[in-house]
Amino acid sequence: MDRIGALAVIQAMGQPIILTIPHALGRAEAHRRVEEGFGRLQQQLGAGALAQVERTWEEDRLTFSARAIGQTISGRLDVQDEAVRMEIDLPGILGAIAESIKGRLRKEGQLLLGKK
Repeated sequence: MDRIGALAVIQAMGQPIILTIPHALGRAEAHRRVEEGFGRLQQQLGAGALAQVERTWEEDRLTFSARAIGQTISGRLDVQDEAVRMEIDLPGILGAIAESIKGRLRKEGQLLLGKK
């Protein structure tokens, strides 16, 4: 790959969205809620919008990828004792609205991890 091609790949990848959502649930309950919330999200998006969703847990880290509208979003969620850290990689086309997506993720994460 030449220098210009490598630069185009780097620009298309963009910067990941990184969020830390504090909680007072403890690690086990936060883990359960993340799993439950991710399952609900997958159901809401439905088979028509998502061609493929993959997720795997390795201890307290959820690694996922989802393909929607020809674009692949991937990321990692680390469940900690007092916070959940999210790192989400957006393809170039969605990188343009990263701040909007970040705000929505923060709001949904706070609702999911808030006391019930």
